[in-house]
Amino acid sequence: MTVTLITGANKGLGFETARRLVAAGHTVYAAARNPDNAQRAATELNALPLVVDVADDVSVRAAADHIAREHGFLDVLVNNAGINGGGPKTLGECTGADVSAVLDTNVVGVIRMLNAFLPLLQHSDNGVVVNVGSGLGSFARVHDPERAESRVPNLLAYPVSKAAVSMLTVQYARAYPGLRINVVDPGPTATDLNNRQGFQTVEQGAAPIVEAALLGPDGPTGAFLDADGVSPW
Repeated sequence: MTVTLITGANKGLGFETARRLVAAGHTVYAAARNPDNAQRAATELNALPLVVDVADDVSVRAAADHIAREHGFLDVLVNNAGINGGGPKTLGECTGADVSAVLDTNVVGVIRMLNAFLPLLQHSDNGVVVNVGSGLGSFARVHDPERAESRVPNLLAYPVSKAAVSMLTVQYARAYPGLRINVVDPGPTATDLNNRQGFQTVEQGAAPIVEAALLGPDGPTGAFLDADGVSPW
């Protein structure tokens, strides 16, 4: 039995990732901030509901305690939950409070999850962490005129948060070499997060996330991955 936890699993990339991992035989905890959303997603997916607000220490700790009681280990953690700051604010419109809110969910939220679940992941025979990143957080992508990421308006909070997720992934991977800890760019996927402006389907976007979640002990760690393999930082 492979036990997997996916945050933000009630819709979009998280839901599709959960659907595929359930089909692959995983016991999946479909996590969401709202209990009703978690239960609805779990029922549709044949998964287990779990309430997790990654911006709340108590909520994260309670979720870790729950899985510890139920299983004593966790095999796969997919840190998918994220926000865009309430809309596509440009540099001049974005306030310090806007950026802080996005960082608290998208970056500090990942740190909360990692710190709470690392002991359980270390009790797995093959502990895997997938941090969902973005090409908007890639320095190489946003400087490549051939890439869509270079043509996105001057956003601040979301790209900054995803660049930070890449660095924290590298640092945790170095600190815990026994685990597979990677960041994955799903590509420009049409979801509620971007007002469905991406040109990929959720099926396409979830594919590299699922692939990273299925990595074996000989798989890469501390890597930036996308649908084509290794993505440039």
